Amino acid sequence: VAAATGHTVVLVDQTEDILAKSRKGIQENLRKVTKKKFAENPKAGDEFVEKTLSSISTSTDAASVVHSTDLVVEAIVENLKLKNELFKRLDKFASEHTIFASNTSSLHITDLANATTRQDRFAGLHFFNPVPMMKLVEVIKTPMTSQKTFESLVDFSKALGKHPVSCKDTPGFIVNRLLVPYLLEAIRLQERGDASKEDIDTAMKLGAGYPMGPFELVDYVGLDTTKFIVDGWHEADVKNPLFQPCPSLNKLVAENKLGKKTGEGYYKYK
Repeated sequence: VAAATGHTVVLVDQTEDILAKSRKGIQENLRKVTKKKFAENPKAGDEFVEKTLSSISTSTDAASVVHSTDLVVEAIVENLKLKNELFKRLDKFASEHTIFASNTSSLHITDLANATTRQDRFAGLHFFNPVPMMKLVEVIKTPMTSQKTFESLVDFSKALGKHPVSCKDTPGFIVNRLLVPYLLEAIRLQERGDASKEDIDTAMKLGAGYPMGPFELVDYVGLDTTKFIVDGWHEADVKNPLFQPCPSLNKLVAENKLGKKTGEGYYKYK
């Protein structure tokens, strides 16, 4: 998305294999987009794909490329220790003006910022899946984030063609703070035997106009991701009834039935 809007991007991951797969995935996504966008002019579509791909280089060593970047967006596994180790290392090599941002959906941005010496140039930049389609970006300001940093990230989000909204550094920010308790309440409804998962999904689609029911959505998001968020919130606020664990969710995760990505979650997928 950044490369397609005129930004120069370095994509960093752990191995060359992962990077090659990522590049291929980006290329396929771009071709899908251009088929619709440039239906009348396929040649212009091909040029757009080539130009976008030429703006993306790859690396397996974040520390070696971070010195020449204006913005670092971290999107690694949801693990505070690992994220902090990464930010601490990059903080030593990044230029003084470089802004750090995390795409975390559940961890406190302040806890991440405190691993660095640039708390005023640190914020949350939470994109939604699938990023090329979803217009929203949550820009999370901690008490230490400078107004200049915040405004830079709002402007960057707009330059990507996204719609930024602002939120304080509170659990789940806006969307997940409302969405995750809703998903858990749907699971509890089924666990109590009050309604079947099929009827709950149908009810929310036809009664609330949601594109997916809660069980379809939790399978799409990943049961492990959902459990990770809930466990973190529960640990931080044990008495909150919205954050209580769900036995069926825990059981499925223990059985490695994580949703669509593993072929089975609350539903089975071929």
